[in-house]
Amino acid sequence: MNAKPVLTDLKTLRTQARKHIEKGAVTAGYSADRPLVLGLLNEALATEIVCVLRYRRHHFMARGIHAKSIADEFLVHSNEEQGHADQLAQRIVQLGGEPDFSPDGLTGRSHAEYVAGTSLLEMITEDLVAERIAIDSYRELIQYLGDQDPTTSQMLKQILVMEEKHADELADLVEGLPAQR
Repeated sequence: MNAKPVLTDLKTLRTQARKHIEKGAVTAGYSADRPLVLGLLNEALATEIVCVLRYRRHHFMARGIHAKSIADEFLVHSNEEQGHADQLAQRIVQLGGEPDFSPDGLTGRSHAEYVAGTSLLEMITEDLVAERIAIDSYRELIQYLGDQDPTTSQMLKQILVMEEKHADELADLVEGLPAQR
């Protein structure tokens, strides 16, 4: 049986809100394992930063007859990944943590690898692989959080939508390249 959630009375809500105000958005109702969530969000942040850097490199290194439009797409993706990194960093701070922007160990914390690629096809392929890793990572994190942290889950769902869009666009780019790549 699904029991209907009990609503807290107004007096209790007000009393609880005054306790531990230094914790900001993290109230007594936050039920996720906050240190674990912060660690997972920092891994996601590292993944996004690595993706920003890889896309930037690909933007500047793209060469060939098809390079201009693909390089432009790499730049768009880089900027969108930076937006994801900013969202993650902001949420980490909201949860009372510190975003880890340290370059030391960045690739070790990232789920995606930094593979430079030399041809357009290799660049697109490496970016597509990274997007697919991000998709599965975000999907698992969303499932893990369930309803314990609805704000983080909602943010991750929005990021997941963009990662799936990126993967679809990159798959289209692979299809659009001539047979001799």
